[in-house]
Amino acid sequence: MDKIDSKNKKTVSSVDEDKRDFLFVTTAGLAIAGGGVTLWSMIDTMNPSKDVLALASTEVDLSPIEEGQSLTVMWRGKPIFIRHRTNEEIDDASGTDVTNLIHKATDESRVKNPKWLVVVGVCTHLGCVPLGQKIGDSKGDFNGWFCPCHGSHYDTSGRIRKGPAPLNLEVPPYEFVSDDIIRIG
Repeated sequence: MDKIDSKNKKTVSSVDEDKRDFLFVTTAGLAIAGGGVTLWSMIDTMNPSKDVLALASTEVDLSPIEEGQSLTVMWRGKPIFIRHRTNEEIDDASGTDVTNLIHKATDESRVKNPKWLVVVGVCTHLGCVPLGQKIGDSKGDFNGWFCPCHGSHYDTSGRIRKGPAPLNLEVPPYEFVSDDIIRIG
């Protein structure tokens, strides 16, 4: 059915109104879809990049480390100290009276396997890297690590025993994938 436009004296058909409705719905739908894609891409830029995700975890093969040796690996820009402890070091760490410690923690709460100690190698006082990983380094009064900057001494479990550091060396999240491989992170 046609309508007459009284102003212009033209005939307006219902087909034109259907076209107008179609164009309005199509334009609105495309605008909503475009807005959604734009919003999604903006939110997606907040996700960590692939290089950051690659640093989120690292696997370390422990098989070449002999008893009494240490290894330093990097994880998230921090040095990780891994020590294959001797039976004497394990006995010293587990036999320590926890009540005498500055930051009380048992050796059993800091290790998943008594033979392997895994700690973040950053002094908890001012962020220095303690000595004790290399042959010939001073291991401090407790045969663990020594931070020469301010004199903090750590034992063979990474616990603070003497000096200004307020906390033990941090234990990063790690798990044994197999007997010889750990995943840090």
